[in-house]
Amino acid sequence: MIAQGSPRAVRRLSNDEQGSVTAELVLLTPLLILLLLFVVGLGRLAGARIEVDGAAAQASRAASIARDPAAAVVMAKQTAVAALGSDHITCAQLSVNTNTTQFVPGGSVAVTITCTVSLGELTGLRVPASESVTTRSVAVIDQFRSTT
Repeated sequence: MIAQGSPRAVRRLSNDEQGSVTAELVLLTPLLILLLLFVVGLGRLAGARIEVDGAAAQASRAASIARDPAAAVVMAKQTAVAALGSDHITCAQLSVNTNTTQFVPGGSVAVTITCTVSLGELTGLRVPASESVTTRSVAVIDQFRSTT
């Protein structure tokens, strides 16, 4: 008869659990990888939204200091592309729409940017291959300057 506290009983109980950590690790590793990919995808979308917000603000400001509506449209597009390029944001599809209907001193100019962010590299997740991020920014045209 073996006593409960004897070394042989303790050794037998500890031998029964050999390999359980390995089995748990094998089961949890794919779940942890999927969770990590999901967090990376959310981070990519959040970063893209922040950068597109900044690009829209810069583009609307550049359009507001233009001298005429045609130049405002061109300046808004150039500024948005440059701002996103300097932030290393690559849009699969980039759309810059400039509203110059109130392009008069004291009026405003609005810029809407839509950037399609690719998520195709995140394999294993059931997420769309791309997601569109849209933002709008309005800048006031200085009341005491002339426009043509």
